[in-house]
Amino acid sequence: MTGTRAYHHGDLRRALLAAALEAIEEVGPGALSLRDLARRAGVSHAAPAHHFGDKAGLLTALAAQGFDLLAQTLSEARDDLLGAGVAYVDFAVRHRAHFEVMFRPELYRTDDAEVVTAQGRARAALRAGVAALPTRGTPADPDRDSLAAWSIAHGFATLWLAGALPDRVGEDPREAARAVLRRLVT
Repeated sequence: MTGTRAYHHGDLRRALLAAALEAIEEVGPGALSLRDLARRAGVSHAAPAHHFGDKAGLLTALAAQGFDLLAQTLSEARDDLLGAGVAYVDFAVRHRAHFEVMFRPELYRTDDAEVVTAQGRARAALRAGVAALPTRGTPADPDRDSLAAWSIAHGFATLWLAGALPDRVGEDPREAARAVLRRLVT
């Protein structure tokens, strides 16, 4: 929603979350304000506080939503670790505002039940891809293997979003991620 379209009826919570995502895309999560969010959604300045309490409450809702979306995205890759890594990078690019909030725990309530549950689903979906890896003579360590896979995909996604990768990786984040991540899983 923009300032030119006022909220009138329906799901105000959803409208506020959508306006927050738009604002984060423009100014980042640190500069987001509830007053600006209300203006964008065309509601009273008290409306965001009524639904979320404060900025941390709003960002907590966005983090939970983001982890749910990530879990769904990773689950679609099933037990294909390469596919999960590519899906992770694609998620970061398509849901940049969520991504920027999810991995900044100082911005939201990390002990929130919805966040904890959604993070668990995302972790389980990533572990499904890791479980399919051949052990190559070493004993499997699902926790360490999951951390390694997440670190690599997250690092690539973060570098892509920052524009810090060399030009030779191309313009398609999915194909670039596939080429890089394939080197690790083959």
